[in-house]
Amino acid sequence: MEIRRAKEKDMDRMNELLRQVCMVHHKGRPDLFQGNNNRKYTDEQLMEIIKDDKRPVFVAVDENDEVMGYAFCMFQHHSNDNILTDIKTLYIDDLCVDEKIRGKHIGKGLYERVLEFAKEQGCYNVTLNVWSCNEAAMKFYEKCGLKPQKVGMEKIL
Repeated sequence: MEIRRAKEKDMDRMNELLRQVCMVHHKGRPDLFQGNNNRKYTDEQLMEIIKDDKRPVFVAVDENDEVMGYAFCMFQHHSNDNILTDIKTLYIDDLCVDEKIRGKHIGKGLYERVLEFAKEQGCYNVTLNVWSCNEAAMKFYEKCGLKPQKVGMEKIL
């Protein structure tokens, strides 16, 4: 397995994985997430993200350079904030491994590469959000050593 920055040629495979993520969220919260084989980004948006160094995307590829998983990241920085300290954060916006090949440490490899990259870039921390309906993801992140930073709560009316 190799982990590298995403390229335009990876888009079709990344779109398949984005659809998988959408369906996980739809199954967990159909009141919030559309089904219908949707995905988070249009092709134009995805191409723009891939080219943006402020929003690095890493892919795990096999020996045939086929994408097995991805990690979408973005830098966050709260300079001159009234209450937050001036730190640089790498936020993992989305991490996915193809549902057909989970359990082979591909996600762990992606996560470790993100940590390594964040350290190289002088980040203070790596953060992410996970939906409480996605228990498998929560267990995975806890196993990787992440701890809750904050909790979002809701009351459906």
